[in-house]
Amino acid sequence: MSSLQRCGWPSMDVPIYRDYHDKEWGVPIHDDVLLFEFLVLEGAQAGLNWYIILKKRESYRKAFDGFDPEKVARYDAEKVNELLGDPGIVRNRRKIESAVKNAKAFLRVREEFGSFEDYVWRFVGGKPKVNKWRSLKEIPAVTPEARAMSKDLVGRGFGFAGPTICYAHMQATGMVNDHLVSCFRHRELAGRR
Repeated sequence: MSSLQRCGWPSMDVPIYRDYHDKEWGVPIHDDVLLFEFLVLEGAQAGLNWYIILKKRESYRKAFDGFDPEKVARYDAEKVNELLGDPGIVRNRRKIESAVKNAKAFLRVREEFGSFEDYVWRFVGGKPKVNKWRSLKEIPAVTPEARAMSKDLVGRGFGFAGPTICYAHMQATGMVNDHLVSCFRHRELAGRR
């Protein structure tokens, strides 16, 4: 597997990072719970390295009840304080409280649109946007679609949903294919919906 050409950002000597790139990053996600998971994780990652979040991902799943938005929406101050004591997650009050706030907003969106998937995929016209980047320098941190998504999410009461976080969410959940054209995953994902 080491002879495969990759994007260049996953360190080949860090298996968790390489595996995330090779198996998950950019795969179109249409499952509401998994979309919520990435929403929480992207918010937790703000100002940090994604590698830190990947290492803590299993702890997050345990701490946040498998990212069940209905359960997370019911978290109270006592539960938030309990999470602040959990060394397996990023212990930042604003990020934890935002996850609870986002769960409540997530449920409102799901009620209005039938699913969070139906809502969020509208920002890319319902199918992945396949980019054809040749170098990492070409990949933007923000796009018009991410700005529109951010504005709408914030307007609906979501926190930690700035345009950069929204674009990272789009990349992670396969709403955009930002694998370099030279990467083996670009071809594998180009036709997926």
